Amino acid sequence: MIAGPTASGKSQFSIDLAKKINGVVINSDSMQVYKNLKILTARPNKKEMQNIKHYLYGYVNGVERYNVEKWCNDAAKIINKTFERNSNPILVGGTGLYIHTLINGLIDIPAIPESIKNKSEKIIKEFGKDFLITQIKKFDPRSLKEVNSNDTVRLRRIWEVYESTGKKFSEWKLNENKKFIENLDFKIILFLPNREKNYQIVNSRFIKMINDGAIEEVKNLLDLNLNDSLPVMRAHGVPEIIKFLRNEISLEECISKGQQVTRNYVKRQHTWWNSTNLDIFHQFDKFPIEIDINSIKFD
Repeated sequence: MIAGPTASGKSQFSIDLAKKINGVVINSDSMQVYKNLKILTARPNKKEMQNIKHYLYGYVNGVERYNVEKWCNDAAKIINKTFERNSNPILVGGTGLYIHTLINGLIDIPAIPESIKNKSEKIIKEFGKDFLITQIKKFDPRSLKEVNSNDTVRLRRIWEVYESTGKKFSEWKLNENKKFIENLDFKIILFLPNREKNYQIVNSRFIKMINDGAIEEVKNLLDLNLNDSLPVMRAHGVPEIIKFLRNEISLEECISKGQQVTRNYVKRQHTWWNSTNLDIFHQFDKFPIEIDINSIKFD
């Protein structure tokens, strides 16, 4: 598993590693799964893939509310098929939650109906998160203690689970986790390079994305009239470009805000990986391009 912040060069490293160990590359980035966003998610192109098999890239329509459980199921199938073909699966991406869940499993909760999710979104928009918090206090105060009061995604999740199943989220957590893969030896190679330099790369890359057609890509996304709460509509840069297309901000502001939200994400990625309890096989404070792949021993 090749992990680390966005715009650090993990994709090329995974290709080089695949050549070395007879591997295939499996995407573990939550946004690179969407076929509607190739430019803004920096999805590898055909030339970059260099005859190495790549899986789970650009195969989900943005109209779908894709999530970590669906990805884990899809990834597990590819991993098992890869072993059957005597190849080595290499997972690469910046979404730590995907890796954590694939390894440790997930609370086995029934799928939440789209109508319930739309209802929770409407509550947030019309009444605000404080109203939702007040409602949750009445039926599941224990779960509330484990969530940041500003984390509307997790607050909505707690409310939705109870609304859909009639059972508290805290009670569901007591059940044994649903496992996706077992009895496999994982080795996580983590890159946490200099953050300021990472920020500079993020800034340059966002400008390149704009020049390469990111605005047209988002315009095509808007033409689909998707619900704003869908994950694809929240990808870094999408809300900012939408505001530009609606003449709410200038192109300069669009770029500045897009760069800022991506830098914020890099910061959160550093924090997440620094606090994770996952067993890290190798950790580097450098960019992948600065590491000699032959120096990494897997025995």
